Amino acid sequence: MEPYVYSQMIAGKAAARPGEAKNSWLTGTAAWNYVAISQWILGVRPDFDGLRIQPCLPAELTNVQITRLFRGTTYRISIRNTGKPAAEQRIRVNGKPAASCVVPPGKPGSDLAVEVDA
Repeated sequence: MEPYVYSQMIAGKAAARPGEAKNSWLTGTAAWNYVAISQWILGVRPDFDGLRIQPCLPAELTNVQITRLFRGTTYRISIRNTGKPAAEQRIRVNGKPAASCVVPPGKPGSDLAVEVDA
């Protein structure tokens, strides 16, 4: 199978053709990969009180720009990967320090500039 395609499963050692990928190009895998990347690697996920921003980036990703529409607010997120532990990450919203990693939505139609030192 092509290296950029996800399969449903890969045959194990006991199979007639071990290592063979089965059922490629399933649409569900693309959706789950989007969730894994956007919410758990880039760390931008919806929360009851707002948009939670907790990136977990590999060292190779030094700067990331994300635009996310959430509850009528456009979040323009700039992440600078400094390698800090999660407890030391800092977030600024429109230039002001955020109280936590959960950024509440602004008024519908507004834009928020979010800077993250992660």
